[in-house]
Amino acid sequence: MGNPIKENPKITAKQLAKIMSISSRSIEKHIANLKKQGSLKRIGPDKGGYWEITGS
Repeated sequence: MGNPIKENPKITAKQLAKIMSISSRSIEKHIANLKKQGSLKRIGPDKGGYWEITGS
């Protein structure tokens, strides 16, 4: 499996949860941790925005 965020920067947490076979809440926790580490950033609003992997 590749990186779903790189393949589709507009992917939703719900879609990620389905792909990863974990709960949406777990995905939200992982996203929060990645954002805190500076590895992931949300560009734009929740609807219509996209994810940017910063590589930090």
